[in-house]
Amino acid sequence: MMGNTTIIFLVHVDQRLQTPMYFFISSLAFLEIWFTSSTTITLLAILSSGRRTISLSSCFAQSYFYVALGFTEFALLVVMSFDRYVAICQPLHYAAIMKQQLCTHLVVAAWVVGFTLASYHLVLLSQLTFCSPNKIHHFFCDNSPLFKLSCSDTSLLWKADSILISFVVLGSLCLITVSYMCIFRCILHMPAVSGRKKAFATCSSHLTSLAIVYGSCIVLYARPSEDVSLETNRVVALLNTVLYPFLNPFIYSLRNKAVKLALKEVLGRAKVRLFPQLWCFSGQQF
Repeated sequence: MMGNTTIIFLVHVDQRLQTPMYFFISSLAFLEIWFTSSTTITLLAILSSGRRTISLSSCFAQSYFYVALGFTEFALLVVMSFDRYVAICQPLHYAAIMKQQLCTHLVVAAWVVGFTLASYHLVLLSQLTFCSPNKIHHFFCDNSPLFKLSCSDTSLLWKADSILISFVVLGSLCLITVSYMCIFRCILHMPAVSGRKKAFATCSSHLTSLAIVYGSCIVLYARPSEDVSLETNRVVALLNTVLYPFLNPFIYSLRNKAVKLALKEVLGRAKVRLFPQLWCFSGQQF
């Protein structure tokens, strides 16, 4: 939460970071905050209170927002790959194409697409009926434990849910793959070695993030969920909901020189405001 909030704050206050690339990174950081909160806040409340219960409506809402925010993230990753394509393959037209209005529309479209596609998941959940004991063997209301817990016939629901998630995961992966095939072709045709290295460095963070999120989701969701054990489901879900959002600020921004410089300047200004007498004593002028 702190890492993603820091990214959003730095992009907002530092003029040098107000570019399309960092706008999309801050949008992803904002999304990660909500994605993590959709599961961990309820989990922390349960752990702190000791009441290991959740209402059926709250359970369905948690499952819906988890899927909707996940679909939104896949759409946003496609948008970010398109941004990298324009930046590397159309550098002279980048500023003219990736205007602020277009960037905003692309982010809004990613959210609309994610939540619209996830509405079908909510329809599937409404078809479930439950019989006691209603004990979820998971740390949040994921689709696999809910389907296995239901006492109704879920064979068709398994298939429909698997097709929906596979369509989103594999469809977005195909679009990203096409973008990066074009990007790599442009990089290989660059005459300068330094330009190729800079272009590969720009794409490396995005590719690292893609490998983590798509690798885990393909293992868990892009095959029939009935074949995945709940233990595997819990481990991979933990990777998606905690580890991946935790690593994203470091993968995308906190190891970047421009972000490090912006963070250093912000911390420096904060020290001056909090401890002005120390700076006056040392003879520094601002």
